[in-house]
Amino acid sequence: MDQSSRLSQIVDQIEKRGSVSISELAESFKVSEMTVRRDLIELEKISIVRRIHGGAVAFYGRSFEPPLISRANKNVTAKQRIGKYAASMVLDGDSIAIDVGSTTIEMAMNLVGRQNLTILTPSLHIANLLSDEKNIRLILSGGIVRQGEKSLIGDLAYLAFREIFVDKLFLGVGGIHAQIGLTEFEMQDSQVKKEMIKSAKEVIVLADASKFQQIAFSFFAKLDQINHLVCDKEPPQPLLDELKRNNVEIHVVSD
Repeated sequence: MDQSSRLSQIVDQIEKRGSVSISELAESFKVSEMTVRRDLIELEKISIVRRIHGGAVAFYGRSFEPPLISRANKNVTAKQRIGKYAASMVLDGDSIAIDVGSTTIEMAMNLVGRQNLTILTPSLHIANLLSDEKNIRLILSGGIVRQGEKSLIGDLAYLAFREIFVDKLFLGVGGIHAQIGLTEFEMQDSQVKKEMIKSAKEVIVLADASKFQQIAFSFFAKLDQINHLVCDKEPPQPLLDELKRNNVEIHVVSD
């Protein structure tokens, strides 16, 4: 197999899996590991992959949002723990807003069967999960559907959060950084999040450790605008220090 064919197949695997192993590629292509390393160097030069020890991962720029179906299959156990814990923070009778995202979907699954809740969301996935719950008053924000993510954006979404106020907001993030704060991949989703934050008494961020010290494309909040962080590991020291300085309560949900 020539190099062009190998590069094409490596790109296909990266897009499907998010990462590749040098040893697996060498065995699959019947070439040496050194040959595979040279292939990965070529792909890294054109920003398709980022080489790591033993392989490579997809090179995602700050403005590229991995598809929801792809994100939902990563760090699954951590997201399930975070989602379950976040749901336990909801009291019967609460009014809450739930953001879009794979971790907030896990949270919503744990609200099935709960009593006397009012839930406002811009997520069609979450609305579908909870639409048959008789003891939950479910409100969709309205707006334009963003395909793939199945989130609602635009003026109608902004208006909903300007006119409805909730006890707690459960928020997903593209990244959480000590100096920058909270960021997201899509500018219109960021604008919705800004309005959601203004509508809530308490802001609770759900983030697995892969989001720590990451910066996505669009800024939407400073660390002093959030009250709680629910995560699967303790944040690295620079982020931990800034969270504590801003009086953010950290909930580490370990195994």
